[in-house]
Parts: sequence; C-alpha cells; structure tokens
Amino acid sequence: MALRPILDADLDVLFDQMREPESVRMAAFTAADPDDRAAFDAHMARVRARPDVTMRAITAGGRLVGSIASFRVGGDTEVTYWIDRACWGQGIAGRALALLLGTVRTRPLLARAASDNVGSIRVLTRAGFVVVGTELSYANARDAEIVETILRLDGPSPTA
Repeated sequence: MALRPILDADLDVLFDQMREPESVRMAAFTAADPDDRAAFDAHMARVRARPDVTMRAITAGGRLVGSIASFRVGGDTEVTYWIDRACWGQGIAGRALALLLGTVRTRPLLARAASDNVGSIRVLTRAGFVVVGTELSYANARDAEIVETILRLDGPSPTA
C-alpha cells in the first residue's frame, strides 16, 4: 500500500468511489449531490490547487483504492479519507492514515466522523486520535442533522 499525488487520470475512479450509495450514507458529510460530476471536478480542482492541502491517492496492489488528505479549515488542520467500499475492513484506512501522519507534522490534528461510523472512529482512535466532543451537524447524505464525533491528535501517532 502506498500514497502518491492525485493524478488527473484518478478522477474518474475517485468520482465513482465517492458516489457509491452505502459509502455516501456512512460518510454522511458529503457533497450535496454526489452524482454531480461538474461539482466534483470543480471541488477537486480547488482542493488540489490549495497550498494548505495535502491530498494523496491511496493505492494497494497497484490499484487506486481511495484518497486521504489534510486541510486547513478556520484555524485548525483536519484529516479526511475515503476508501473504496470493496476495500473496507482490510486495514487500508489505518495504514494510509499512518503514512499521512508520518508526513503531515502539524499538531494538533482534528478529524470528524458521523458518530455511527464506528469503523472510521476505530481507525482514528487506533492512530492516536482521542474523542474530544460531539456536535449536531447537517449531513447532506442523510438530509438530516446527525451527531458528529470530533477527534484530536496532539502528539505523534503510535502507528506512524
């Protein structure tokens, strides 16, 4: 498994991954319309051009299996990732997060997940993030306000 820069050639696969219905429901905090390719392309162009964003493709066995990023929002740096649903439960998110945390040295780092996304919360806590709170937030994918868990990493990751 490896991380590498996102290539233009990756966008079709990432778009398909980020609109798979169960993945969208689990992620909860998604684009308003995951099937809107023009909005996806515009978002990716903006994100890839920002100097405060570290965005990487996740590959396993030579195949693109997701993406991972750190980005600034307000005064905080957050991490996010998206794993191809066919690859859930294989440890890919944890290994990708460890690789990213080895290169992104900013601390503290924040992460957020729908509170019922126990798999993602488990990945984050295994990487050293601790739950620091929850908040009620609007989730596009569920067209409702849901509880979001906020996690924080202050020191080096135990997996990095």
